[in-house]
Amino acid sequence: QVQLVESGGGLVQAGGSLRLSCAASGSDFSINIMNWYRQAPGKQRELVASITRGGSTNYADSVKGRFTISRDNAKNTGHLQMNTLKPEDTGVYYCNAGIYAYVSSSYVYSDYWGQGTQVTVSS
Repeated sequence: QVQLVESGGGLVQAGGSLRLSCAASGSDFSINIMNWYRQAPGKQRELVASITRGGSTNYADSVKGRFTISRDNAKNTGHLQMNTLKPEDTGVYYCNAGIYAYVSSSYVYSDYWGQGTQVTVSS
């Protein structure tokens, strides 16, 4: 069983920075794509940034130039560096990953989610 755990959320003033981390744990697994989503109160969950195993990245237009996604394949960790934060960045941030995990004598590709970490940006 693979688990994703986020950390690094908190309260910050507008213009400040936060660095979110996502750590995957378990046995015999390989992370393919890693994503960060966020969900603001009363809104749908939205994709913020993605990174492939090879390091190719994509960002939502609203965070381009301010957020940077990265990962360490050897450590099975991912990060989201968030700079120049705005009040509209407030929400619960979720780590999501497509993972090949060894289950019952074969590798199974599944979607995994972390529990989320709260980011609050005050104006």
